[in-house]
Amino acid sequence: MSIPIVHSPDYDADFPVSHRFPMGKYSRLASILRTEGLLRRETAHSPDKAPASWLQLAHQRRYVDQVIALSVPKPIEREIGFTVSEKVALRARKATAGTALAARLALEHGLALNSAGGSHHARFAQGAGFCTFNDVAVAAKLLLADRTIARALVIDLDVHQGDGTAEICRDDTRIFTVSVHAARNYPVRKQTSDLDIALPDGMRDDAYIEIIEDMLTNTLKSFHPDIVFYNAGVDPHEEDRLGRLSLSDEGLKRRDETVLGFFHRHGIALCGVIGGGYASDIDALAERHAILFRTAAAIAG
Repeated sequence: MSIPIVHSPDYDADFPVSHRFPMGKYSRLASILRTEGLLRRETAHSPDKAPASWLQLAHQRRYVDQVIALSVPKPIEREIGFTVSEKVALRARKATAGTALAARLALEHGLALNSAGGSHHARFAQGAGFCTFNDVAVAAKLLLADRTIARALVIDLDVHQGDGTAEICRDDTRIFTVSVHAARNYPVRKQTSDLDIALPDGMRDDAYIEIIEDMLTNTLKSFHPDIVFYNAGVDPHEEDRLGRLSLSDEGLKRRDETVLGFFHRHGIALCGVIGGGYASDIDALAERHAILFRTAAAIAG
């Protein structure tokens, strides 16, 4: 089965290779997916820019206006980790619209992926941690606002806690947030998700997968969503320079098989986003992100 994939060339804001954020991974990932026949005319979907009205569902109007006007205060830009230029603002708006589009496609097809997204450190009043807008929070609140869904589940397996998502969704009982992350990693000040599982440094494949399996079973016992937003960050990898866990390539594959297979068996729509991943070797990093797409195609049959 073909998996709908949302992608835009504007996901790559063209940072220097030396920049701490590996922006080139988005273009390289798209190249890999095209070569493997996963991203082609029949499966590719292109997002528009998310309008301010969507962004304000999860973010303070003042901050949204600052990003669109390219007038984000310098202290906030420092927390984000880069200047909010025209290309960065466009990227943030398109990646957010991309997750919203992938979510709608997931509801139609059962499974869909955005080749960006997972900007889970962006909070209500500002961005942080390489995240400008919180695409998952915006998409979930958009689908709730137009009554497309009644309940959404966020499964965040990026190595860093989904603090921004937890903050934005804290008082919304229609959204259940789960974050499985390295306990001693960024951010120093954690927020409170509906379920937080903080892991010790150096955890390897088998122990990690066992925790994920238990988490999925227990979560679905207490909360049954119309859609799942899955942050498949690859920074739990043993070679990631900002991670503190020790998953192998095979461990990432098993993780994605576990999550995607679980919700596929239960007939629950899933929207996947790629989340974090940090390495100077862009080719190796893009290959890790490609695991999600290959796994999705295999599960969909």
